[in-house]
Amino acid sequence: MASLPPGNRRLRTIGFDDAPHARDAASVGVAGVVCSDARFEGMVWGTAVKDGWDATDVISSLLGDSKYASQVHAVLLDGIAVGGLNVVDLPELHARVGVPCIAVMRRTPDMVGMRKAIESLPEPERRLASIGRAGPIVEHPPFVFQVAGTTAEQALEILQRTTDTGHVPEPLRLAHLIGSAVIDGQSRGRA
Repeated sequence: MASLPPGNRRLRTIGFDDAPHARDAASVGVAGVVCSDARFEGMVWGTAVKDGWDATDVISSLLGDSKYASQVHAVLLDGIAVGGLNVVDLPELHARVGVPCIAVMRRTPDMVGMRKAIESLPEPERRLASIGRAGPIVEHPPFVFQVAGTTAEQALEILQRTTDTGHVPEPLRLAHLIGSAVIDGQSRGRA
């Protein structure tokens, strides 16, 4: 289990969110925002295939190839997939980047609806297996998350330390706002 810096030292995290995209888009922008506690420090940008298989590769490369790789204590994801249902293999991502990885959700997911959507795509069992490998969904209001590489308790501490106001950790909130501004010319929507 990774150890986090004590509460009096800054916690550096990177939060990844996909940018808005058209239903028929072939690729989707992915913003990664680095924060020290809840203060913006930098960002990375890349693309992933919509409903593809490269989410884990893209995120691990965006962090691994960046100057932030050795500074980050945890990776936060806005959900378990980017670009529709391009599912991140959470334990594999943790193995590649070497820090805790946490998929944060706004609410408990509708697994029946998700399964139905996944079954309309190629290799649904493979996608469902990746979701299953992410582990149990932890509900600790206001946070709902899955975690690889640390305990649920330490993941909760990470989420609390990186959330300034509201219910969304600052790296994810900023990644959402930046992604929408890059694509639409202005930030929009709820993070």
